[in-house]
This record gives sequence, C-alpha cells and structure tokens, in this order.
Amino acid sequence: MAFSAKNSSGKRYTQTALADINITPLVDVVLVLLLIFMLTAPVLQSGIDVAIPHTRSTATLTEERMVVTIDKDQNVYLQAHGADKAINIHDLPALLLSHQGPEAQKTIYVRADERVPFGAFATVMDSIKRAGITNISIVTQPYEK
Repeated sequence: MAFSAKNSSGKRYTQTALADINITPLVDVVLVLLLIFMLTAPVLQSGIDVAIPHTRSTATLTEERMVVTIDKDQNVYLQAHGADKAINIHDLPALLLSHQGPEAQKTIYVRADERVPFGAFATVMDSIKRAGITNISIVTQPYEK
C-alpha cells in the first residue's frame, strides 16, 4: 500500500506501509526460554539420593503424600508440597501436624536408605506416630527381573 505525501520543500514522495512482522526477535526469545527450561528442569526434579531397599511386593503410588526421607548419613528430610527440607528429628511431629490440610488423610510415606540402622528408622517411626499418624507406608523398589 503506497501513500503520496509532500515534504516541507513541496516535493512529492511515495511512502510504503510496513505490512510484514519481523519474527526474528520472537524466535530468539522462544529459544532462550526453551534453553532456560531445559537447564532448570533436572534441578527441580532432583531429590535426596537414597538407595531404597528391594522387595518382592510393591504398590504403585497414585497420589502425592507427605514423604519423610532418611539418607545414608541419617539426616531426616520432610517433603511437603514438592520440596525436600532438612529437619531436626525432634521437630518432626510438630511439622507433620502443621503440614496436614483439612482434607488430607493421615497417611505418610517413609523412604529410608538401606544402610540406615534400625535404631534411626525406629526413632523416625516413633516421631511420626507421636504426630497422630498411624497409616505409614514404607517405600521400596521391586526386584528387577
């Protein structure tokens, strides 16, 4: 589409309208965002490195629940709302009571490294029971065939 106009000296000139959209900056921004998401996704999904014991009978987790993790150094972590947080074992009952919503069933999953002594595991189980949670599931992995 062309427009005729006069400049300040009285000469006529033709001006054309820009009808094309330059998408190069858009492609640059999209590629940068894609790169950022590709680099941050593995960081968001990383958790506590725990060698979970193998058993013959396992059940698949269908819903997200609170998870207490004990790593090989006997550090205790509470995973609530997708984030692992290192906690003191003495604060565990109060934290479990504060993280439970009104609709939440009193169910918790315990992930323990297979090298954790039974005494540390029993201490965590006792803390969970002091919070009033009686439905405790122990996370294991199935044997590979």
